[in-house]
Order: sequence, then structure tokens, then C-alpha cells
Amino acid sequence: MATTLRRTVPTHLLYFFVLGDVLGAGVYVLIGDIAAQSGGAVWVPLLTALVLVCLTAGSYAELATRFPQAGGSAHYVTRALGPAAGAFIGFCMLAAGVVSVGALARGFASDYLAELITLPTAAVVVLFLGALALLNIRGVKESLGANVVATAVEVGGLLLIIGLGAWVLVRGDGEPGRLVELGTAEHGAVGATLAGAVLAYYSFVGFETSVNLAEEVRDPRRAYPRALFGALLTAGLVYVLLGVVAGAVVPTEVLAESSGPLLEVVRVAGGVPERLFAVIALVAVANGALLTGIMASRLAYGMARDGLLPGILARLLPRRRTPWVAVLATTTLSLLLALTGEIAALAETLVLLLLVVFAAVNAAVLLLRREPEATSGFRVPTVVPWLGLASCLFLSTRIDGAVWLRGLILLGLGLVVGGAQLVPARRTRESGPTHSEMR
Repeated sequence: MATTLRRTVPTHLLYFFVLGDVLGAGVYVLIGDIAAQSGGAVWVPLLTALVLVCLTAGSYAELATRFPQAGGSAHYVTRALGPAAGAFIGFCMLAAGVVSVGALARGFASDYLAELITLPTAAVVVLFLGALALLNIRGVKESLGANVVATAVEVGGLLLIIGLGAWVLVRGDGEPGRLVELGTAEHGAVGATLAGAVLAYYSFVGFETSVNLAEEVRDPRRAYPRALFGALLTAGLVYVLLGVVAGAVVPTEVLAESSGPLLEVVRVAGGVPERLFAVIALVAVANGALLTGIMASRLAYGMARDGLLPGILARLLPRRRTPWVAVLATTTLSLLLALTGEIAALAETLVLLLLVVFAAVNAAVLLLRREPEATSGFRVPTVVPWLGLASCLFLSTRIDGAVWLRGLILLGLGLVVGGAQLVPARRTRESGPTHSEMR
């Protein structure tokens, strides 16, 4: 009987999978917040975030090719540091998904929606998350079917903005001088870059989920690094171009105050109905929230099934066989976060959680190199995981204190989940001698 997944995924399909995960809704709502932190040179923190993300991506590439099996971050950390640490990292991934859905719900209730209809933010958030929960409960097939169309729409929207911005610059209506304006009243050039990079980091996350496909990739040693870095560099190019056109075309103060920043580029360029682009942006945001919500609910279900979370979260809907309790639980938490936090604060909270995950993965690379390699794999220079670990620790110091407070609550819950794994192990050790004595 077969015990491994079939290797059917070629390099180009893996590339598009990673690209689709990275290119998403975050940049639709965060460009303005990045401008508020960094000034008109929005492209600088975006490029900085790309460099920092690629350090950790190197660690993921090494681990995915050395251990090409489904499991992801929690699997690597479990292998390196034990089940308690793996459970903690799994919870951090779950919490990051819940926070991300909350941030995207706030993003949906933004200037993009206001272009079509005016409704109270709280009402929009409740209705939006309720609709996503119903679609999630209905079934993953229907959800992923909607994703195919939505992904094409959101990527097309980003390319449209780049084209419109280029047109504005060609006709002489932009201000290229803003592209070197780096700094704000609160931060100098370095501080502004790092503050913006924390938010820009959010736009690049998603690549880490691709490691779950490593077991199904043909020749993962060659294919996975090529697809991963190729997709990240493609996304980085798109984001840097977006930063260039947005910074040069839209006055920095207008960009910083807008919750629909890319819509401002459309307004300056003209020629494209603003309502049409608002719909494109809303589709992108909804798609990102839907996919993340699926991930979070399935992760909660899996952890409950493994005894890491309350068993009620593993209940399935009889006919649909979907984890309805997990969907409702994760959606409720996202709703509470969306109603009590702004987009930028929620995005920073997600980045904080993922920095913990990425730091653990970088450490896992260094620890697992001590093991004899069963199969050869892609290997990054030793300095890369060290730099990746250092970058995670450094970026965490740039996160606001209020965000840390929210994050510490979530990390504390994760420690409880991880600590619960130590109890069975301790009981096993304690029962061992007793059993021997009885013999």
C-alpha cells in the first residue's frame, strides 16, 4: 500500500502556486500605511522586506528539499525541538491566520467599498465574515473554485495599476522626486525604512504554506528552490513597481490617509471607472480572506483532532463533511479582532506571530544540520539562516508596544498549547520505572 503522496507537480505549477499565495490582498490595503510610516519612497521598505523574506525563504527551501513531505513549519520545528515546540508553532500559524482574516475584513470595509456604498464599518465586517463562514462551511471545492477566478482578477488589478501609473508618469503628471523622500516627522531614513518594512513584510507572507506541497513535487531538490525564489522575485518586482507608481503619482499625504490607496492612482490616471477598480480590489480582499479562513479553520480542525485543541473543534457537518465548529470559532475570533483593531495594527500583529514562526524555522535549519542526511537536498550557506534568525529578532523590536501586548496574549495561549504536550511525556517517564519495578 502506498505511504507517500504522488509526485505530480512540475516546477512551473509550483511557481504559480507560490506566486498566487504571495501576490494578494495585503498590498491593496497597506500601501497607504507604508507611505505613512516611510514617506514617498514606498518602494524602499517593499524592497527591504523582500530581501529579509528571502533570507527565511532560504531556510524553507533547505528544509523542504531535505524533508520533502507535507507538514510545514510545525513539522520542521517538531523534528528539531520536539512536539511541545511544534505545537506552539502550529498555534502561532493558526493565530496568524485568524488575525489576517480580521485585517482583511477591515480592508473590505474601506474606501474601496465606500466607492460603491456607504455602510457602518462594524456592519460590513459582520456581514463580510458571516458570508465567508457560510461559503467555507458549504465546502472547499466551491471555495477553491471561486479562488481561481478571483486570483486572476486580483493579479490583473495590480498590473492595471502599474500600467496606469506608468501612463501618468509618461504624460508628465507625476512627481518622481517623491521617490527619494524617505523619512517622516517621527522617523529618520533608517527608522522609516524599517517601520515600513514591518508592514511590507505582510505583503510577502504566504510562501511558507508551499512547503506542504513538497511531497508532491517532481524532483523537489531542483524544483522547489527555483519555484520559491522565482515567485518571490516576481512578486517583489510587482510590489516595487507598485510602490514606485503609487509614490510618484499620488501625493504622500493623500496616499497615507487613504484606506483604498491604489484607488487614488486610478483617480489621478483617469480612463478607468473608479467603481470598476473598487470591485477588483474588493474581490482581491475577499479572496485573500477566504483562502486564509480555509487554512485557519482546517488547521484548527487538525490540531483538535490531534488533541492539541478542544475536541469540539473537530466536529464535522454530517452531509458536507466540513469542520463547521472550527469555521465558526476561527471566524468569531477574527470578528472580535476586526472590531477592536485597525488594519495596520492587525497586520503588525500577524507579522509578529510569523516572525516567531520564521525564527523557529531558521533555528531548526541549524539544529537539523547535525542529523545525518538521508537524502541530499538544497543547502544555503550557513550565514543565511543565521541572518534570517537575526532579521526576525531585529524586526520584532520595531513593532509597536500596543501590538506586542495583543501578540503576547496570543503567544501566551500558544505556550499553553505547547506546554500541554509536556504532560503526557512527563507521565510516560514517571510511569516507566513503576512498570519496571512491577516486573
